[in-house]
Amino acid sequence: MAHLRFKVVEKAFSKKPVKAETPATRPAELFGKYVFNREKMKRYLSQEVFAKLMDVIDNGTRLDRDIANAVAEGMRQWAVDNGVTHYTHWFQPLNEGTAEKHDSFFSIDKQGCPMEEFSGKLLVQQEPDASSFPNGGIRNTFEARGYTAWDPTSPVFIIDDTLCIPTVFIAYTGEALDYKAPLLKSLRAVNHAATEVSRFFYPEVKRVRCNLGWEQEYFLVDEDLFSARPDLMLTGRTLMGHDSAKNQQMDDHYFGTIPERVQAFMKELEIRALELSIPVKTRHNEVAPNQFELAPIFEEANLAVDHNMLIMSLMKKVARRHGFRVLLHEKPFAGINGSGKHNNWSLSTDTGVLLHAPGKTAEDNLRFVVFVVETLMGVYRHNGLLKASIMSATNAQRLGGNEAPPTIISSFLGKQLSELLEHIEKADKDDLFTMTGKQGMKIDIPTIPELMVDNTDRNRTSPFAFIGNRFEFRAVGSEANSASAMIALNTSVAEALTSFKQRVDNLTAQGIELTSAIVDVVRTDIRTCQPIHFDGNGYDEEWTAEAKRRGLDVETSCPLIFDRYLDEDSITMFERMGVMNRKELEARNDVKWETYTKRVQIEARVMGDMSMNHIVPVATQYQSVLAENVKNMYEVFEKEEAHLLTERNKKLIKEIAQRTQAIETGVEELTQARKVANKIESNREKAIAYHDHVVPKMDEIRRQIDKLELIVSDEWWTLPKYRELLFIK
Repeated sequence: MAHLRFKVVEKAFSKKPVKAETPATRPAELFGKYVFNREKMKRYLSQEVFAKLMDVIDNGTRLDRDIANAVAEGMRQWAVDNGVTHYTHWFQPLNEGTAEKHDSFFSIDKQGCPMEEFSGKLLVQQEPDASSFPNGGIRNTFEARGYTAWDPTSPVFIIDDTLCIPTVFIAYTGEALDYKAPLLKSLRAVNHAATEVSRFFYPEVKRVRCNLGWEQEYFLVDEDLFSARPDLMLTGRTLMGHDSAKNQQMDDHYFGTIPERVQAFMKELEIRALELSIPVKTRHNEVAPNQFELAPIFEEANLAVDHNMLIMSLMKKVARRHGFRVLLHEKPFAGINGSGKHNNWSLSTDTGVLLHAPGKTAEDNLRFVVFVVETLMGVYRHNGLLKASIMSATNAQRLGGNEAPPTIISSFLGKQLSELLEHIEKADKDDLFTMTGKQGMKIDIPTIPELMVDNTDRNRTSPFAFIGNRFEFRAVGSEANSASAMIALNTSVAEALTSFKQRVDNLTAQGIELTSAIVDVVRTDIRTCQPIHFDGNGYDEEWTAEAKRRGLDVETSCPLIFDRYLDEDSITMFERMGVMNRKELEARNDVKWETYTKRVQIEARVMGDMSMNHIVPVATQYQSVLAENVKNMYEVFEKEEAHLLTERNKKLIKEIAQRTQAIETGVEELTQARKVANKIESNREKAIAYHDHVVPKMDEIRRQIDKLELIVSDEWWTLPKYRELLFIK
C-alpha cells in the first residue's frame, strides 16, 4: 500500500510544464476576444440600437423590448462567427457557484426545415427550476417556477461553443434567489445616496460608481496527490495531516521564484482571462507553500463580481490541463496561512475618486473626510452584519490565525488619517484640514531614487483597513461569492450617507451655512463611530475584551453570527434601502444554516470513513509488525537483554493501541452526535448542534491521527503527507 503512495509522489514530482496552446500574444491584443463588448456591439448592431443599449447600460434606463430582438440577432451573428452553437443564461445561485443550462441555436421552422434562431425573448428571460437550487423554502418541488433575466450591464461572453448571458435569478413570486439581484439593488442604493452627498461639493455629479478590486488567493496541488487524498477530493481540505518539518516558517515562498509548472499554468490562465475581458494584472507566490495569488485591475463592482466567479471556474479548468487541482477552500492545510479574497472597495463619481486624498482644496479634503467617516459609520452600525456576510463553515477555520484577520470587525486607518479625524473633532472650524500626500523618503544609496511613502501603513490583522484611496475588506473568504460582502457593505454605507444628508439638510433648513452643517455632522459621526477604529494588533487577546467593551460583535460561533442578518436593524436597513425584504433575508439565513450543516456533515462522514478504512487498519498492521519484531527479539536474545532492546517498540505498540482505541471511540461518538443533530428540525438549531457537538469531536479525532502519523513507519502510511502535498517542483 505504501509503495503506491511513493509511486504517486514520484509521478507528481517528475511532471514537466505543459505549454499553453495559444501562441504568445500581447495582452492588449487578447483582451475581450470572446466578449460582446462595445467595440463588437458597434460592429454587429445598428447605430440606433447601439445608442439605446448604451443608454440602458450607462444610465440605467429600462430595456426597451422593441430593441431586444435586434440585440439578440447581433449577438447571435457575432457568436456564430466565433463557432458558437449554444447559449445559456449564466447566474449565481445561493450555493456559492454559478449555474447554466445550455440550449442550441438550432431549431426547425413551420415547414420542418432546420434553422438557427435566437430571439429577444430568449435573450431577456429564461425559466430554470427554482426548487432545485438553495432557496430557503421560498420554492417547493410542486411550485418550482423561477426566472433568469438578462443583466445588460455585464457583457455576454463565449466559453467553448456557448454564448453565456449574465442574468439575475428570481422566484415566480418575485424574491431574489441569487447574489446578483440584491447586489445590483445595493449598487443602486449606494449610487443614489452617495450622489446626493457628492452634490454638496460637486453639483455637477451625475452618478457614483462602486469599484471593486479582488485579490484571489488559492492553493495548487498535484492532481495525482489530490486523488490519493479522499478528504481533499470530497471536502476541499485535509481533515488530517501533521505539520511538515518545514512549512512557511522561513518565509521563503512569499514573492519567491514561481515554480516552472505553476508559471505555465498562470500564463495560460491569464491568456484565457484576458480573452474574457478579465483585466488580470498581478501574479505571485503567497506566504504558504503552494499558495499563490491573482489580482486584476479595479472594475465596477457588479462586473468585478462576475469576473471573479468566472475566474474561479476558469482556474479549475486550466489547472486540470497542467496536472493540478485548485484548492479554493479557505483553510485546506492546518498550521499554515489560509486563503482569502481581499476586496478593495471604493467609490468614484464621473469626476473622480471620493475616497482619494489629499485634495487640491479644503473642499476636496472635506469631501474625503465625509466619505471616509460615513463609511466607518456604516461599518460601525452594522459590524455584526458585515461579519455575517463573510462567515461560512470554511472561512471560520481561517479567520483569526496565520495572518488572517480576526472575527471582530474593526477598521485600521493609519497614523495620519487617525490624527486628522482627531484634529477635526477638536480643532477650530478654520483650521480643520491639513493632510499631506505621499512624502519623500531618501535612502543613503546614490543609485536608488527617492521613494514615495504612502500616508497610511498596512495592518494585516485588520478586517477592514483604509489603504490610501480605498478600504480593503480582508475578511472575505477565498471561495466565497464577493457579492455577499459587497451587498452588506454597500447597503450599510448607503444608509449612513442617507442619514448624513438628512441631518445636514435639517441643519441648513434652520439657517446654518452648508459647510458648517457638514462639519457639525461629521464631528458627531467621528465620535459615534470611534469604537470601530482600531489600529492595533487584532490577534492580541486583550483586543477581544476591549472590543466587547466598545459594543462590537465578538461572537465566534458561525451559526450564531448568521443571526445578525435577522436583527431588526438589519432588516429595517435592507428594506429601507430597497435591497432585500424580510422574507428574502429569512430564506437566505435558512440556506446559510443548512449549508453550514451540510459542509460539516460531509466532513464528519469523510473523517469517520478515513479513520476506520485508512488510519486504523494501517496503524494496526504496523503495530503487528512491531509485535512480531518484539517476539523475534525474545527468541534471539536472553530475556533481560531482549527486554531492554524491545522497550521502544513496546512503547510504540502501547501508544498505537491507545490512539487507535481513542480514534474508534471518537468515531462512534462522532456518529452518535451527528444522529442526534440530524433529528433537529430547525436548520438554525441543527447548525448550532453541529458547531457545538460535532466539530469538537472531529478536532479530537484529528489530534489522535496526526500523532499516529508521526509514529507509524513512513512506508506504511498510505496518505500523501504535507511535505509531499505542499512543495511543487
